[in-house]
Amino acid sequence: MSYTIEGNTGAWEIVVGLEVHAQVISNSKLFSGASTLFGGEPNSHVSLIDAGFPGMLPVINHACVEQAVRTGLGLKARINLESRFDRKNYFYADLPTGYQISQFELPIIGTGVVQIELSDGSTRDIGITRLHLEQDAGKLMHDQDPKRSFVDLNRAGVALMEIVSEPDIRSPEEAGAYLRKLRQILRYLGTCDGNMEEGSMRADVNVSVRKSASEPFRTRCEIKNVNSIRFVMQAIEIEAARQIEIWENGGEVDQETRLFDPHKGETRSLRSKEDAHDYRYFPDPDLLPLVIEQSWVDQIKQTLPELPDEKRARFQQDYGITAYDAGVLVAEQATADFYESVAKGRDGKSAAAWVTGDFFAALNRTGKSIEESPVSAANLGAMLDLIADGTINGKIAKEVLEDMFETGETPLAIVDRKGLRQVTDTGAIEATADEIISKNADKVAQYKGGKDKLFGFFVGQVMKATGGKANPAIVNDILRKKLDG
Repeated sequence: MSYTIEGNTGAWEIVVGLEVHAQVISNSKLFSGASTLFGGEPNSHVSLIDAGFPGMLPVINHACVEQAVRTGLGLKARINLESRFDRKNYFYADLPTGYQISQFELPIIGTGVVQIELSDGSTRDIGITRLHLEQDAGKLMHDQDPKRSFVDLNRAGVALMEIVSEPDIRSPEEAGAYLRKLRQILRYLGTCDGNMEEGSMRADVNVSVRKSASEPFRTRCEIKNVNSIRFVMQAIEIEAARQIEIWENGGEVDQETRLFDPHKGETRSLRSKEDAHDYRYFPDPDLLPLVIEQSWVDQIKQTLPELPDEKRARFQQDYGITAYDAGVLVAEQATADFYESVAKGRDGKSAAAWVTGDFFAALNRTGKSIEESPVSAANLGAMLDLIADGTINGKIAKEVLEDMFETGETPLAIVDRKGLRQVTDTGAIEATADEIISKNADKVAQYKGGKDKLFGFFVGQVMKATGGKANPAIVNDILRKKLDG
């Protein structure tokens, strides 16, 4: 079902393309040996190259090139064995050289694809146009002094992968799904941490509207540097509505760069949109063409991890879990690894239910990530073993899990310390059942008279009398024989 926005003249289709800037995970910058660590003192991670000193020659960082190739392989994209670095000329206060070293006509990665999953269970392929390497600029700080702006060049020269999508996205939901999937792939690959709050992943959002899918694309506007998925989705909705109003009032949308203000819920004009010729691209004279060997690309391919789509399909196949549960479990690699450790050699559905249910709830309640969990995968698995062999039942297991989060003890130690072993002695359970039945003769008569739902009452009373320790299956079996006999 297609997504449209209603205007005064009827429905409009949104057309979106995203340019995602993903900071490469590397120890040093793209063309210098300066550190890439986040959060250092201003201008403490700056080399002479980053600061734009004359006569300084850039040297390509091999690790950054490898990360770009890994990402291209993860996006099922074409790897270009020969690419070139260009100078993109523009003046900005945090760009000391007056140009950015980027790639224009010959990027390192060509066309690829990202498959997204939507809330209704459907999937869509979003095309990747290209991925190219480029330097990041520095950072202007306007809140340090009432009259002056300051420049922090720690980020200047950090390697970015600019991942450009085709204009295949048709709704805010699809844009959100695409960004989440892209971030997931980058994190699995270990090429970008995807931390939008720290600026290591941000998006330029290209938006246009048209009356129908058969109409040619209309003028687009680019919304710069949006740093959260939620804001990207909001910006698309707001900008589309703005453009529709202009078209419906007989105006023309100007091609321009805009900023999104989430507090005011509006986009604002920043400058007229530049075209490629405005940047006066030309090959960087200090850098030779980048030539890589197919054999090296093949070696990198051998080291790729199992990616989310493949892992999700395998979890469904190997552990018999639903597509939804598999999607939740592979969302983060740490979660997928944790689940697989719990599920291996055990009932996969039960493991998924405990991990996504009570275990996730306990993490949320304690404010911990899965990496910080006081309950290891081995101990959660051991608890499932205690349920499977009848040592404890599901109700007791919930109590045990809570205790595990508080103490970090093994489940068996908690069960023995608190005397939580399940009662499986049929004689003891039968005696308790007889006592409950004799005390509730009126309810026995009602049950025998056709009030079947009262059976749950008797089960509950026996469980209460045994402190929840009776084996529920044995309780049910004994009560059936006594009440139905």
